[in-house]
Amino acid sequence: MSRYTKEDIISIVRENDIKFIRMQFTDIFGQLKNVAITASQIEKAVNNQIMIDGSSIEGFVRIQESDQYLYPDLDSFSVLPWRPQFGKVARLICDIYNPDGTPFVGDPRYVLRRVLKKAADMGYTFNVGPECEFFLFQTNERGNPITKTDDDAGYFDLGPLDRGEGTRREICLALEEMGFEIEASHHEVAAGQHEIDFKYAEALKAADNIMTFKLAVKTLAQKNGQHATFMPKPVYGVNGSGMHTNMSLFRDGKNVFYDADGHKGLSKEALGFIAGLLTHVKGMCAITNPLVNSYKRLVPGYEAPCYIAWSASNRSTLIRIPASRGQATRVELRNPDPTCNPYLALAVCLAAGLDGIERGLTPPAEITENIYEMSPAKRLEKSIGSLPGSLEEAIGELVKDDLIKETLGEHVLTHYINGKQAEWNEYRTQVSDWEINKYFISY
Repeated sequence: MSRYTKEDIISIVRENDIKFIRMQFTDIFGQLKNVAITASQIEKAVNNQIMIDGSSIEGFVRIQESDQYLYPDLDSFSVLPWRPQFGKVARLICDIYNPDGTPFVGDPRYVLRRVLKKAADMGYTFNVGPECEFFLFQTNERGNPITKTDDDAGYFDLGPLDRGEGTRREICLALEEMGFEIEASHHEVAAGQHEIDFKYAEALKAADNIMTFKLAVKTLAQKNGQHATFMPKPVYGVNGSGMHTNMSLFRDGKNVFYDADGHKGLSKEALGFIAGLLTHVKGMCAITNPLVNSYKRLVPGYEAPCYIAWSASNRSTLIRIPASRGQATRVELRNPDPTCNPYLALAVCLAAGLDGIERGLTPPAEITENIYEMSPAKRLEKSIGSLPGSLEEAIGELVKDDLIKETLGEHVLTHYINGKQAEWNEYRTQVSDWEINKYFISY
C-alpha cells in the first residue's frame, strides 16, 4: 500500500513551507540528476507533467527525440534535512517515460523493475541490504579536496582518533529523518575510511536508498569542510571501499533461502542463487565494478575478493553466507563497489540468481581455506577462477554473457559499453606519474 497520494504530497508541500522540490533520476552510469521545481509546480509534478531534455543526459536519447517526462514515485517523497528549515527543499525520485506514455528503456530504474517483475512472476520478493564504505579527505583553504585523510584511526576506532565521527553522526541522524533505519556506523580499516549500514529493503527501494545515501554523505561532508569519495581505491597500499551486497528472496513473508535440513541451513533456492551468481559474475563485473579504478581494489591482500568461490564463513571468497539463519539468511556478494549504478547492479545480480534457480544449478564445493594463501596450482586444482583484472577485461566478459546483455537491454547495453570503452581508452593512453618515475631517467 502506498504511503502517499498525490493529494497528500500537495498538502504537505503547501502546509510545511516547502519551497523547492528536486525531481531526481539516475543516468546509466549511476550519476544522480535532478530538475528543481518551485512549490507552485507541485500539481504538475505529481501528475507526470514535468519534462526534461533527454538528449542532454548521458546514455539517454538523441537530440531529435529528446522530450521525456518525469513520473515521480510518490512513496519516495522526503524533505532533505540538510537544507534550510525555512523554505524547505523536498525530493521525489522519478521514473523516465516517453511522450507516448511508455517507460523509457534506457532508464536504469526500469531495467531493475523488469527483473523484479520476473521475480514476482516466480513468486519472489527480492530484498537487499548494502554495506557502503567511503573515505573522508581534507580540503585546502580554497575548499578543494586533497588526498590527505582526517585521521589515522583503524577498524572500529573512535574519537579522538576517528575525526570523522562527527560527520558520520550527522549523516546517520539525517538519514533517520528521511526514514532510514541505521543498523551500524563505524570506522573502517584504512585511515579516513568509514561504513554506515542501513536495514535491508525491497530491491527498488534499496537502490533508491543507495543513491540517497551517497548524496547525504557527500553533502554533509562538504558542509563540514571535508570531501567524501566512494572511489574504490583512492589510496595506494591500503584497503579500498566496497559495497558488500546482502541478498535474499522471500515468498509470502518467508525467507526461501533458509532450510533447516539443507547444507549449512541453505535451501535449494539459495544454492541455485549462489550458483547463478558464480556463473555470471564475470559478465556482471563491468556493472558491479564500473571504473578503471575498481580493479585496483580487487587485488589480493586488502580483504577485497578477486577469486570466484563461495563459503559459509570464509572472508577470502567472493560470496559469503553470514552466520544468521531463519528470516535473516542471506547471500553476501563481496565484489561490488559503491560507484556502481545500484539499479543496474541489483538487476544483474537478481537475473543471475534467478537463472541459477530456474536451471537448477548447484555451486561447486565450498572453499574453507584462505584463498589468498593458495598457490596458483592449488587454485587450479580446486577450479577457483579469477574475476576480471581490468575494466577492459570486464567489458569483454560482459559482451560474452547473453543473460546479462538481455537483462540490460539493447539500449542500455550499447550506450554503457560505448561509454566504458571510451573511459578505458582515455585511461590507457594517459602518461602516469608512475611511468615518469619508472622510466623517465632510466631510458
